[in-house]
Amino acid sequence: MTIRGYKNHPYIPNSDEEIQKLMLKEIGLENLEDLHKEIPEELKLKSNMNLPKPYKSEYELKRGIDSILKKNKTCKEYINFLGAGCWQHYVPAVCDEINSRSEFLTAYAGEPYNDHGRFQTLFEYESLVAELVDMDVVNVPTFDWPQAAATSLRMASRITGRREVLVVGTIDKDKLMIMKNYCDPGVNITLVEYDKETGKMDLEDLKSRLSNEIAAVYFENPSFLGFIEDQGEMISKLAHDVGAISVVGVDPSSLGVLAPPSHYGADIICGDLQPLGIHMNYGGGQSGFISTRDEEKFVMEFPSRLFGVAPTIKEGEYGFGDIAYERTSFGNLREKGKEYVGTQTALWGITAGVYLSLMGPHGMYELGQNIMQKSLYAIGELNKINGIKGSRFSSIGFKEFVVDFNGTGKTVAEINKELLEKGVFGGKDLSKDFPELGQCSLYCVTEIHLKEDIDKLVMDIKEIVER
Repeated sequence: MTIRGYKNHPYIPNSDEEIQKLMLKEIGLENLEDLHKEIPEELKLKSNMNLPKPYKSEYELKRGIDSILKKNKTCKEYINFLGAGCWQHYVPAVCDEINSRSEFLTAYAGEPYNDHGRFQTLFEYESLVAELVDMDVVNVPTFDWPQAAATSLRMASRITGRREVLVVGTIDKDKLMIMKNYCDPGVNITLVEYDKETGKMDLEDLKSRLSNEIAAVYFENPSFLGFIEDQGEMISKLAHDVGAISVVGVDPSSLGVLAPPSHYGADIICGDLQPLGIHMNYGGGQSGFISTRDEEKFVMEFPSRLFGVAPTIKEGEYGFGDIAYERTSFGNLREKGKEYVGTQTALWGITAGVYLSLMGPHGMYELGQNIMQKSLYAIGELNKINGIKGSRFSSIGFKEFVVDFNGTGKTVAEINKELLEKGVFGGKDLSKDFPELGQCSLYCVTEIHLKEDIDKLVMDIKEIVER
């Protein structure tokens, strides 16, 4: 049906009232509400929503949004010591230059008809991450680390035919919530206790929970609370002894100075690419990866896309394309897919590949060394303040550490509020997620922090707690 002479909203198709009436008439309905007759009356909103008046022009809309955004206080104006899964790292300009190119600028991994080098670029990304974690196979990225961890556990469940998994008790509670939601139904998650002095997994509690029903043991290194879990080899062995799979979550920025999980028994490695050249984007720069050995039992359980390289009919020429495409929910009948896979974060995979190719092994080593030195300096200086423990746990950490404020008589919330007034984002308040720690906060120090930034933090906290 062709309709002329009607004014449409510039952004919403078929929004003109007269056009809507004609369309409703065509399908035999009286009004738009008839499209949703199945919704019970008691669930319908009968009054106007409490919304501001609509803007009358695009210019007014832009001014209005700009005025709202000006209320934000960003890491450009404030010094930031927040981490907890989204970390502030330096992003080389070349990362933004490459990922803003038109042939790459999409979340999708692409199709052969619009490849334009995207397949090869994602293959190179997978190869670089595989080298970093010392594994063979890496997927096109998932949405974030929680999804990567949950998918890893579901993979382990399918491989072993078991439905129970054990997860380290120091895990981020938000991540755990996502993992439980993603794993249900079919995979049950049980937490393993941790040592309150070191933070490390309680091996006796782990042993008591292991059985022939366990599909996987999941732990992180570095842990969510920052310390290095140096029992990885024993944890993996205990898992393997009962036929379970060892799944390890890792911050890839640590792998220039820490051994990759594959060296201490990990069968599946997952993590977040965000530290590798990706801006925080108000929490929207997340991108998860999964890696395994090149064994059929692992490869065929990946639900997401994998890219490989193969020679073409022309000698010396190579092409790049999907591997075992039928594994995916879109490469086979939906009901036969391992898991449903929709839009992924392929653009961030390309970005991480650019970052890793720029840094190289020596650059990653320098990055890790820089972070550890600055973190230890911060801990040492915080230890000098009355009533504060610079590190709640006795274990060595990487990038993040738990600061104990229990001896100050102040809450973390009170301290963070005063830090904001001084232009500082303090650490994540752990008092709700880890009440057993009392008034503790998770602080993050990366390569972007200068000595004067750390000194300002220490001086500001000292002033707040000692007055």
